[in-house]
Amino acid sequence: MPTAPERLRAALLASPLCVGIDPHAGELAAWGLPDTAAGAREFSLRLLEAVTASGACGVLKPQVALFERFGAAGYAVLEEVLAAAGEAGLFTIADAKRGDIGSTMAGYAEAWLSPASPLRSDAVTVSPYLGFGSLEPVVAAADEHDGLAFVLALTSNPSGPQVQHAVTASGASVAATMAAEAAGAAFAGPAPRLGLVVGATVGSAAQDLGIDLAGFAGPVLTPGYGAQGAGGEELRALFGDAGAEGRLAVNSSRGISGAGPELAALTAAISRTAGELRGALGLD
Repeated sequence: MPTAPERLRAALLASPLCVGIDPHAGELAAWGLPDTAAGAREFSLRLLEAVTASGACGVLKPQVALFERFGAAGYAVLEEVLAAAGEAGLFTIADAKRGDIGSTMAGYAEAWLSPASPLRSDAVTVSPYLGFGSLEPVVAAADEHDGLAFVLALTSNPSGPQVQHAVTASGASVAATMAAEAAGAAFAGPAPRLGLVVGATVGSAAQDLGIDLAGFAGPVLTPGYGAQGAGGEELRALFGDAGAEGRLAVNSSRGISGAGPELAALTAAISRTAGELRGALGLD
């Protein structure tokens, strides 16, 4: 049976597209849905249906915060979406960005990666900015439960450079240090369990900070394509051959959901975006 890293690579070689499920209030309103857990459920399951119908995408990324805002009812919807995606054979990334220490981080790791959890996902996003060592429980859980974790490395939010571009005592940037730590930890075991999160709109920041993204052997999750401004040229400049090698998951959320709410339009948007990415990244 293929491992989670093997499943992800196979999915990304077929299509680099990762469809984000982000039930923002504005997105729900644009679809004529109420800003409630019920509205989020209709929105999410219709996107999931479109992904499945298209056959052009194998990776789904729900944004946890946009379910969490509805409390227990929102988490129930998220559990349903994750379970349905798993049954459909999709690779799921819970975009939770958890980061803590000790037993608290171990609790997050079990919540998102343990098969016993109703929130079980194939992968989860995590923050290393309490020190890379704080991620040890996640690495252990990923090894134990056949999962992955995507480590925030270089983001495109305006205040990110305050921390990520700062220089450590060794002279390396914090972001470069985290990327190097992820590269080392990811391949300490029999299978790569850690990837990076790098915004597609960071421009020359990765090169300026000494981060070799083209040489990073693990998977990279990149938001920012399409509606947020990055295109194929930016992806190639930033990530080199990662896309052609099945290591790049290019997230598109509003770029897909903006075509809704009709199923046929959503399916067409997924197929079109996947085709564009395959061509831009050299998979065709």
